[in-house]
Amino acid sequence: MNDRKYHFLLVAGIGVSNLGSWIYLVAINLLVVKMTGSAAAVAGLFIIRPIAMLFTNSWSGGIIDRTDKRKLMIIMDCIRGVLVAVIPFLTSVWAVYAVLFAINLGTAFFGPASAAYITKLVPAEKRQKFNSLFSFANSGAILIGPGLSGILILYTNIDTAIYLNALSFFLCALAIYFLPGLDTSPSHKQKMNFSLLAGDWVEISRFAKGAGYFMLIYILFQAAVLFGFALDSQEVTFIKKVINLSDRSYGILCSMAGVGYLTGSVACTALASRLSLKSYIGIGLFFNMIGYLLFYSSSHFFFAGAAFIILGFFASFANAGFATFLQNQVPGRLMGRFMSVTNLLQAIIQIIFTLILGFLADIFTLQPVSIIFSLIAVILSVTLSICINLPDKKKYFSISSTDLTG
Repeated sequence: MNDRKYHFLLVAGIGVSNLGSWIYLVAINLLVVKMTGSAAAVAGLFIIRPIAMLFTNSWSGGIIDRTDKRKLMIIMDCIRGVLVAVIPFLTSVWAVYAVLFAINLGTAFFGPASAAYITKLVPAEKRQKFNSLFSFANSGAILIGPGLSGILILYTNIDTAIYLNALSFFLCALAIYFLPGLDTSPSHKQKMNFSLLAGDWVEISRFAKGAGYFMLIYILFQAAVLFGFALDSQEVTFIKKVINLSDRSYGILCSMAGVGYLTGSVACTALASRLSLKSYIGIGLFFNMIGYLLFYSSSHFFFAGAAFIILGFFASFANAGFATFLQNQVPGRLMGRFMSVTNLLQAIIQIIFTLILGFLADIFTLQPVSIIFSLIAVILSVTLSICINLPDKKKYFSISSTDLTG
């Protein structure tokens, strides 16, 4: 099997899994509403993932980097598939929370493992195009998943949508099964213990100190994105209470964002060999954050819809470009640990930013506070664009820049 087929299998497998996850997202929200009738219970669903990351990401990276990542992904997919299939049989919302926590523990392993595997599977010169295709698959899942979930629930029931998500995990595991095993290092035989994990943190810290410019770009990009994540938490409230739109209009806006993601991913894939990595990251992130600013500045449906399309379109470029930059700069042997540690720190910051935004919105009013957050994100994206266009940093954005540290 040639490289192109391997790349297709990986994109298709994870893409199907993501489609199932979006179908399941709608279903699990409705299930919790049906079980409890409580908005607070539904809100609880959104803090389970960062809590799971806080619980695992300080040590999971060491396991990921010393394990056969292909086998680990297969195991995590199978475990998540079984756990999702159990949910319809649960009668307590606390039992649902517990199972969701276990599912997100599996996700905390699968995400960094897949990032590390992609770094090894895809050659540096093909990563920008691969990540564009990956973004296209994710965008399709975002666009199709919620609508398909609604149709399934309308004509069958919530349980069917949940079972379909369980099936998607098994299909992803099957696709990964046909991929090559790329981990043959003897270090996989090392036994995990506290001193080894402490050494991992020291090694990540040493890498970060030696890769100053990479860490600057990483921090600027992630800081802007985390402001965006915080703004996402107020999206529904803004639409309902500030713009005064109906549930139907909200659904249409979400679809418009999905169209933006999908068309952006198509353009991203088509232009992979024509636009530079710097353009993907700098222009993509800037206009992605402009989309947030336009949305929270809007006062009617059409302006908000245009903002959603802009936001979604350029997010595809920003995400594909940054994923490529990350894969080129972080050594494959460290990828699992680096992703786990940074995801842990991001989860903490995401919770803090979200709480601060909600607190300030209650003290003042939502729109001006959200505009200020959006402006900060735009300023961060402009700063990033300046940094990536420094004349002496061109080498970091070329194909040959893999594993630079300085």
